[in-house]
Parts: sequence; structure tokens; C-alpha cells
Amino acid sequence: MDNVILQMIDITKEFPGVKALDHVNLSVKDDEIHALVGENGAGKSTLMNVLSGVYPHGTYTGSIVFQGEECVFHHIKDSERRGIAIIHQELALVPYLSIAENMFLGNERARGGVINWQETRARTAELLRRVGLSENPRTRIVDIGVGKQQLVEIAKALAKRVELLILDEPTAALNDDDSEHLLNLVRALRDQGVTCIIISHKLGEILSIADAITIIRDGRVIETLQTADGVSEERLIKGMVGREMNSRFPERSAPET
Repeated sequence: MDNVILQMIDITKEFPGVKALDHVNLSVKDDEIHALVGENGAGKSTLMNVLSGVYPHGTYTGSIVFQGEECVFHHIKDSERRGIAIIHQELALVPYLSIAENMFLGNERARGGVINWQETRARTAELLRRVGLSENPRTRIVDIGVGKQQLVEIAKALAKRVELLILDEPTAALNDDDSEHLLNLVRALRDQGVTCIIISHKLGEILSIADAITIIRDGRVIETLQTADGVSEERLIKGMVGREMNSRFPERSAPET
């Protein structure tokens, strides 16, 4: 398993009255796009919040092994220092600050307590080009669309020298063109050595982009599939809901006239 970058072993996470994760095991290979699928409440985002330190060590049981070393993350900054970055569905950008200010918020380019704005904007422009944006670093977040904001979030992760990028429903609020641009960027990042974990309900997108797909149901891993082996949406849905789906949508009767 030399090419495995991440192992999550026997992860169990409970909330009052609810076992959100039940002895979950997840293995992700280096330089792959690994998708997590499941119904709402299956535990996908909870698992990634454990990985990224949003739920700190001690609030769950089990272990995280990243790049061959067992890791203890007490805060999201701990995981970021190891090269793990998570981008949530609700973006963590400050709308009335500039792209450059957002890019290095909490990670300022400063010497002697004074921010070097020339360096900050130059580095921001470089990172924006890497994700396919030509915006001026002085542009405010509120003045660009949601699709471009997603790309700014990815550029912000790249600024932290990310090695494992987690994307939680990245295309949920995007139109088709923006979604395709983002997915192409994820493919390019994989080819540049960035491993990606993506959560999405858009099964067609998942099948088009993922190298491996792990199905989670009721807080448990059901199976991990390799898309190279041939995987259909029907197979994924069966794993997600636990039964054959004879119809994708409920039967509807025509109104009487």
C-alpha cells in the first residue's frame, strides 16, 4: 500500500442520541480523485470534518494515518499544516474584503508585523492564474460570481501548499459551464500531484471525474468501487439506498379529466 496517502481507521463519531459514523474505514490513494457518495445524513461531511480537524481529536474514536504517519488534529489549522485543506459548500470568504485579503487571511505575507501588499498581490495573481482566473487581486469577493468564488477558495488552498484537497458539494450552486470548469481544474490538480476527495450528489459528475468511489450509508462504508471497472449510476444508487431501484422517481398518476 505504498501509494496510499490517507487511511481513516475505525472512525466512530457520536452526537447526542445519534451514531453518525460507525467504525468507518477509508483508504485514499495518492494522486487520485476519490468520491464519497451517500444520501443526506449518511455521514460523508461528518467524516471529512473529522479528517480536517473541524471535529477535533478526542471527539471521535479511531485513527487517521496521512502519508504514513498517524496524525492528531486538534484544530483545522493542524490539518492545514500537514497539507490537508477542506472547502465547504458554504464558502468561507469575507465578501467585502478583496481577493488578495481573503487569500492570505490568517496567513499574511508580513515582516515585522507589516503586511507586504506587493508580495501579497503578486502571489495572489499567480495563484489565480493557476486556477484559470484573471481577476485583479484588489477585486472584492462580493463583486465576483459564485463560480469564481469557488475557484478563489481552491487558490486559497493552493497557497497553503495543499496535498489533499477536500471539496464538499463544490458544484451544488454552479451553472453547467462553471461546474465543468471546476471539474477540469480538479482533474488538472490531480495530474499535478494534488489528491482530491469530492463529495457530491451529482452522480453523473462523480462518474465522469472520480477514479474511486466510496459509498456511505447510515454511517457505515458499504463499498469502494473503481470507476475503471465500469460503474453505473444504478449501482451507486443501489448502494446508497440499500435496495434495487426500479424507478428513479416516484410513480405519478395522471389527473382525471
